[in-house]
Amino acid sequence: MARVTTTNRRDVLRAGAGLVAGGALAAGCGTEPAARSAAPSAPSPKSPAPAAKTSAHPAPAPRAYPGQPAQITHGPRSRPRVALTFHGQGDPALAHDLLTTAERHGAHLTVLAVGTWLDEHPDLARRILDGGHDLGNHTQHHISVNDLPEAEARKEITDCADRLVRLTGSIGTWFRPSRSPTASPLVTRLAQQAGYPHVLSYDVDSLDYTGPGAAAVTRKVLSEVRGGSVVSLHFGYEDTVAALPDVLTELDRRGLRAVTTTELLS
Repeated sequence: MARVTTTNRRDVLRAGAGLVAGGALAAGCGTEPAARSAAPSAPSPKSPAPAAKTSAHPAPAPRAYPGQPAQITHGPRSRPRVALTFHGQGDPALAHDLLTTAERHGAHLTVLAVGTWLDEHPDLARRILDGGHDLGNHTQHHISVNDLPEAEARKEITDCADRLVRLTGSIGTWFRPSRSPTASPLVTRLAQQAGYPHVLSYDVDSLDYTGPGAAAVTRKVLSEVRGGSVVSLHFGYEDTVAALPDVLTELDRRGLRAVTTTELLS
C-alpha cells in the first residue's frame, strides 16, 4: 500500500469539500435515485483513504480510433461483440461481485469511475485493471458536467484524470460525461484537451438505476443489444448484480462476446 503524502491527502480533502458544496449525489446518470447500497461518495476529511499501490507498468492510455466520431455510441455492427459499460460508483462489494461474475463468464467490462469513488476505494482501480477490464473517467463528483461553466467542467474532468494517474499511471482509456448520455460540444472539447480523443456514449440503456428488478434489466438489455452495441449499466445496484449472469449467458447463446470498449473498436 502506497504511503499517503501531503499532496494526495490535500487532494482527498478538496474532493470531500467539493462534494459537500455540491450536495448529495445519485449513483447513476440523469435523474435516477441514489443506489440502494451506495457507499458515501467521498472519504471523511478526518480519515482520508490511502492511495492504492500503483503497478510498475502504467495502465493503457486513451487511443484515437480513425473513422470514429468524437462521440462514440457503438462499435462495428458487423462483428459479434458488445461492450458492457458500467458507471463506477456505489457499494464496493457489489462492484466486486459484478467483476467476479463477468470474469467467471470470460467477459470483460468497461468501468467509468467517479473520482470521489476512487478516493474512497482506491484499491478498486487496480482490481478493475487486473481483471482485464477497461478503466475510464466519469468526472470527479458526478454532477451535471454539461451544465457547468467551462472552468468548473474542465476541473471535473481533470481532477478525475489526476486520480486515475495517481492510482494507475494513466488517465484511463475513456471519458464519459456524468448526468447525461452525451457530452455537450464544450465538454467534448474539454475532454479532448485533457487527453481523451473520444467521448464514450452508448446505444443501449439498461435503466438499471430505476430499480425495475433484475428480470426487467435483463429484458431491456437483451431486447435492444446487437453486434457493436455499447450498453450502459451501473455499479451499486443489486438488480444489476442479479441480472448480469442471465445477460451474459444469453449473449453467449447468441454468439455475442462481451468485451472491453477498447476491444470492441480495435
